[in-house]
Amino acid sequence: MSNENRKVIEKIFEKGLWYSRFLVILAVIPSIFASFSLFIVGTNKIMKVFLKTMSSFMVYDKSFYKYAIANIITAVDIYLIATVMIIFSLGLYELYISKIDSAVNSESMKLLNIKSLDDLKGKLAKVVLMVLIVTFFKYALNIVYKTPLGLLTLAVSIFAVSGALYLSHKY
Repeated sequence: MSNENRKVIEKIFEKGLWYSRFLVILAVIPSIFASFSLFIVGTNKIMKVFLKTMSSFMVYDKSFYKYAIANIITAVDIYLIATVMIIFSLGLYELYISKIDSAVNSESMKLLNIKSLDDLKGKLAKVVLMVLIVTFFKYALNIVYKTPLGLLTLAVSIFAVSGALYLSHKY
């Protein structure tokens, strides 16, 4: 094979490799759909609490408060996961396909200013940490603390969560 034929084959191969980055679209589009679906699910949970609140507005029911708090915390958790999906899909698109012109020209969208895969991982890690904190809070509400050891465990857990949050903002 001549040197010129090799260069033509190499050029075609490299062009194919470069255009293979568009496969990322197979992750971007479903991630946006997943985010949209999660926002609907979270809003549905909040609306159920709202409607139940309006239907029993003047009736005191201790179990309702537990129901309302658990469902609202779950909705916040769902919203945070939906946010992870948006950040993931927009970040992948910007890294592999093209910068999003609307985001580049926007003053309020500095959150999605992703320049590398490490930037994307860092932003996702912070949101995932928030999901874990909300989930911890949801489970901590349902535990009955009968002994001092249980309360001590809760205190140590809250301290650990606070430390993780502090370190995530420091670095």
